[in-house]
Amino acid sequence: MTIKQPESMDECVYFTRRTLDNDGRIMAWAYRIDCPECGKAKMGKPVEKGKVKTRAKEYVCPECSHTESKEEHEPKLTLEIKYTCPHCGDTGEATTEYKRKTFEGVPAYVFVCNKCGKKIGITKKMKKSKKK
Repeated sequence: MTIKQPESMDECVYFTRRTLDNDGRIMAWAYRIDCPECGKAKMGKPVEKGKVKTRAKEYVCPECSHTESKEEHEPKLTLEIKYTCPHCGDTGEATTEYKRKTFEGVPAYVFVCNKCGKKIGITKKMKKSKKK
């Protein structure tokens, strides 16, 4: 299964590009999904006065104004990842659910390396793990 990289940030709800320890790299994104009501446009955060409301608690369709709460909408999203494993150096692709889990004491999107099977976490920026 090959995953398609986004052409622009307008296609994504979430996008990150990180470097990890031991020459590990991660590029991850979650695509916006079609409106379940009209199917004509992609759901996104509400736009007020020309700016996207970043901490909004809902997602809105720009065509039909259909609204879904954050808790209802985000489980439908999938996180697509291209990575270089910091443990074995393997390059690969993965998909996981768009939900943060606790990984080494820090909330992170967690996926498993296809070659070595070790878990890799995508934490919020600048968060350090609490492992000993």
